[in-house]
Amino acid sequence: MEPYLDACGGDASRAGRLYWWNVEACGALYGPLHCLELTVRNALHAVLTEHYGRADWWESAPLNAQGLRLVAKARAKCAGRRGSTPRRVRADSVVAELSFGFWAALISGGSGYDRTLWVPVTHKAFPHYSGRRDSLYDALWSLVLLRNRVMHHEPVHTRHLAADHAKIYRLLGYVSPALVREVRAMDRFPAVLHHRAATCDGSRPPRF
Repeated sequence: MEPYLDACGGDASRAGRLYWWNVEACGALYGPLHCLELTVRNALHAVLTEHYGRADWWESAPLNAQGLRLVAKARAKCAGRRGSTPRRVRADSVVAELSFGFWAALISGGSGYDRTLWVPVTHKAFPHYSGRRDSLYDALWSLVLLRNRVMHHEPVHTRHLAADHAKIYRLLGYVSPALVREVRAMDRFPAVLHHRAATCDGSRPPRF
């Protein structure tokens, strides 16, 4: 409870309310983050599959050592579940096992990805984006970090969650504007965010 007590000036009652609001906020963010992760993953997988002419495109793509390690780990994990060998694991199983961080890293500038992946192929996964690669990567990576905090039950109340929420839809729109409308239809986070002021009232203002 220490992060919540610190945020509430040691007031245990307010800290408890902030804790439960944090749980509620994480639950509300799960749906939009889920859709963003799968959308980005599937879009990148599709363009890389087309570019390299194979579903296991990682066998041909110029991945760095970290990327190759994550693919090998995902393949081994899938093989362990199926009682098979890593080489016989289906490509779609590996795709589902790879983390959001792996997919985001494909548009980073590391190991020459700017020239070896972004320019020839991965930019195609974001057909409605026309800005710089590094700006897109920074925005996406910040949401990878948010996603990890949500999934590991960490405090998110200190983040600028209104900006994070808007960023999710901005990135979704770079891939599919139509999907933005679908996700908004089930999104309850705006109401949860509005509820924070009443939940965490007191001497300190809510930190949005």
